[in-house]
Amino acid sequence: MKKTSVNGRIRALLSALFALSVIILISVSAWYAGETGIRADFASRNIPPSLSQWFGTDQMGRDMFARTMHGLTLSLRVGVLAAGLSVIIALTVVLLSGFGKLADSIGGFVTDAMLSMPHLVLLILISFALGGGTGAVIIAVAVSHWPRFARILRAELIQVRAAPWVEASRGFGKSRSFILINHILPHLLPQMLVGFLLMFPHAILHEAGLTFLGFGLEPSRPAIGIMLSEAMKSIMAGRWWLALFPGMSLLMMVLCFDLLASGIRRLISPREAQT
Repeated sequence: MKKTSVNGRIRALLSALFALSVIILISVSAWYAGETGIRADFASRNIPPSLSQWFGTDQMGRDMFARTMHGLTLSLRVGVLAAGLSVIIALTVVLLSGFGKLADSIGGFVTDAMLSMPHLVLLILISFALGGGTGAVIIAVAVSHWPRFARILRAELIQVRAAPWVEASRGFGKSRSFILINHILPHLLPQMLVGFLLMFPHAILHEAGLTFLGFGLEPSRPAIGIMLSEAMKSIMAGRWWLALFPGMSLLMMVLCFDLLASGIRRLISPREAQT
């Protein structure tokens, strides 16, 4: 059993390091590319994939490999801010609900009300109401993603609140705020980290979806959703690489974040490491 646990932790560590290395490599590639993939070069229009142009070029002669790396890095920044803001909202609602039955009822009602709304429609409405753009996408994704994570944190809060050491602290006359900050919050931190990483793929995919539908980032930005939207006009002309490589690269980054979250979850949880 001990050997199985050690092997599980080693596999989790290696998978997490591999996923993290790929994510870092994407950011470094975008930085190294500089203005390549952003500036137009009409002398190199619509070149198919080759050894010199890995992902080919688009209708404006921009290198699609560099442009895809820029798009993934932009999605990475949006995902960090959206997932981080979503975790903060969920944690705030859950901690406030720990101050009593009335606060818990209000927090549960708000969470259930948010969950009852159609997800994609809520994303589009918020982004449209805020006028689109990067900030609107971040807020739309954050506001629409926190309720499910809040339910997980609330279940953890209820479990920890019934623990013997919390009951003992309450018996010594400690206040609710003291118990929340010193006993419950430290137990929520691992869940917050894993939840943040698991929320990342959803944030990235919804950002790309909103942008693809025209409610997201500005058309001038090198975003994956914009590339896919523009590629729809060129697929029938045989320029398949304009959609294939950006879409596959986005899927690869989503899978890397899922692998990173799974690896960290196994490292944190001994029970998970044994599977």
